[in-house]
Amino acid sequence: MVVGPYLTERARRSAPAAAPLRDAAARLDEAAGLAGAIDLDVVRSVAVPLGEIRPATYLGKGKVEELAVAARADEIGLVVMDCALSPVQQRNLEKELGAKVIDRTGLILEIFGRRARTKEGALQVELAHLDYQKSRLVRSWTHLERQRGGFGFLGGPGETQIEADRRLIQERMARIERELEQVKRTRGLHRESRRRVPYPTVALVGYTNAGKSTLFNRLTEARVMAEDMLFATLDPTARVITLPHGAKAILSDTVGFISELPTMLVAAFRATLEDVMEADVLLHVRDVSHGDTEAQAADVVSILHDLGVDPADGGRIIEVWNKADQLDAAETVRLGNLAAGRTATAQPVLVSALTGQGVDRLLGAVEERLAKGRPVYRVILDAANGADINWLYEEAEVLDRRTGEDGQVVFAVRIAPQKEPRLLRRAPGAKLIRPASV
Repeated sequence: MVVGPYLTERARRSAPAAAPLRDAAARLDEAAGLAGAIDLDVVRSVAVPLGEIRPATYLGKGKVEELAVAARADEIGLVVMDCALSPVQQRNLEKELGAKVIDRTGLILEIFGRRARTKEGALQVELAHLDYQKSRLVRSWTHLERQRGGFGFLGGPGETQIEADRRLIQERMARIERELEQVKRTRGLHRESRRRVPYPTVALVGYTNAGKSTLFNRLTEARVMAEDMLFATLDPTARVITLPHGAKAILSDTVGFISELPTMLVAAFRATLEDVMEADVLLHVRDVSHGDTEAQAADVVSILHDLGVDPADGGRIIEVWNKADQLDAAETVRLGNLAAGRTATAQPVLVSALTGQGVDRLLGAVEERLAKGRPVYRVILDAANGADINWLYEEAEVLDRRTGEDGQVVFAVRIAPQKEPRLLRRAPGAKLIRPASV
């Protein structure tokens, strides 16, 4: 059973620090989707409007009794609460409902634990889980009240079970953090080697199930896991893509974001998300067919801000309005008009990762962003100079090519600033026709 205890609009207005109001039905569907992502059989989903949060059980007494009757009637063994519960609230609800209770954080951690495939991902999830478990040690389980060890020579009662458990967890967390620090250094070396290639980096970010992995597969012809479920992708994947004029870039697929993403997960996955923080271009993939798309976008923007990325940086971030194939004609026109009303640097791109609609335009937009800071040269080469012509196609963007009457080939090429010296060595007569833009 999935329970969505959501504050009413009136109650939220009295709590100015609360997150923006989201549609309760959409939130409950999302919670049921999270449960389904780990193959839980959702017998029923219940939205519970709250006027206030009760310290003991989060819900009011009457609603707890009502849910207890439903749990017994349907023989429910697990109740998912779509909120963050304190250890005391979790314990009290389990006693009242007669079933195991997990909150939103615990559910997301469970999903992450099942989906992690790489050693790095597994370590990050374990670290987040231990951090969560550590907070559950206070007044959560009765066995933690026992004491053990100690001879009483100093008059002390010995180490309590809760102290021992907390110490073991802390020691394990310290070991994982050391291993992740090594992973961080390794990833840093990988990024440094990519800079020497050098290829610019493009990272996909967005709400979970927005279609990032499907778009990744479309752009790279890869076969990463892409399914209609929440958190289908957890471990980062990178592939080389070719842009319209031949330049190459590294495209990185990352873990999806979600509303109320546990702080411990953001912290644990910071090493992975460093690819996002350092990317030259970010593609913010949105599912514009989803009824809660604006709220989802706001959640992604908030997390990007927490990571130190300026969400308003139009020169770096491109909004990708995905799942155009699921829109009717009227909605497509509305979104087209909405996009046209934005400034040039904030123009979103409407695509369908499933059918390929708009993908060429998206690649053009990525190329345009990356082209900032790249000079354009006029290069004249002999038609028989196959080595240098091939070098241009491999290392630069060939914007134009014409063959003169004398048999020489005239190119207009755009090149990364760090490759300019190599170009000028190969073609000393190359003429700058458009300086690097800022």
